[in-house]
Amino acid sequence: MSATRCGFVALIGAPNAGKSTLINALVGEKVSIVTRKAQTTRSVVRGVMTKGEAQIVFVDTPGLFAPKRRLDRAMVASAWSAAADADVVALMIDARKEGAQASLTEETQAILAGLGERGKPKLAVLNKIDLVQRPKLLELSARLNAATTFDDTFMISAATGDGLERLTERLIELIPPGPWLYPEDQIAEAPIRSLAAEITREKLIERLHDELPYQATVETESWKDLPDGTARIEQTIFVTRESHRKIVLGEGGRTIKAIGTAARKDIAAAHGANVHLFLFVKVRENWLDDPERYRAMGLDFPKG
Repeated sequence: MSATRCGFVALIGAPNAGKSTLINALVGEKVSIVTRKAQTTRSVVRGVMTKGEAQIVFVDTPGLFAPKRRLDRAMVASAWSAAADADVVALMIDARKEGAQASLTEETQAILAGLGERGKPKLAVLNKIDLVQRPKLLELSARLNAATTFDDTFMISAATGDGLERLTERLIELIPPGPWLYPEDQIAEAPIRSLAAEITREKLIERLHDELPYQATVETESWKDLPDGTARIEQTIFVTRESHRKIVLGEGGRTIKAIGTAARKDIAAAHGANVHLFLFVKVRENWLDDPERYRAMGLDFPKG
């Protein structure tokens, strides 16, 4: 019998439930981007936490919602696939949003129906409890457990850290015995150039939340480690229209400069050394219909 334990925990839930904030809090560093814009996470992100003899691979998934576009369908399919492959499924609930309702939202009901009676441990994780009165939390917990069977229910605040230690202890109990999959000091599966592209997209969304549509993506075109320990990075921001390119650039290039400054700071922190970041903006009108772009994001290309 192995002395160590290792397993995959899929974090699923509606957009903006706090999955990315939670995974960053549990791992201890940024491995998944966080913005106020819904459906920010596009593909599966894996963060690794090693504690004692246990290693938990947290799988941050795109938010589950009613898909309308091809990219939406790819994201939702990716989330359900991650849930099917995981050892434990943790359903993240925005307690502030759900607690304000008289009954479970249609979004949550649809996710519960998709979960069904899967033969693996399922946890209900009520997030943002610092923003909800306790009676509302207890009512919400009762509604969730009446709708489906959970092995346990946790009330947490991913933002403040409240309840995370108890959640971690339970997850360690639930993952199976087995050897670790990653070195003890590794916290993310994604290569740094992929995380760097996501960080720049995070800053892009933060800066242009209301002006730029959802259809923008960032790719790291080149990464060169320099003799002085720094890195030279070239990234391209792809948008679907010329008018969007002008928005990203901003008057006199001020917007793209601000995005680059913010991204460079976080990329350097993730890389552990200074970086020289060069951003370019190009129009790629039909990238949402390009299978290669989906592969670059780690998504299967939905047909039809």
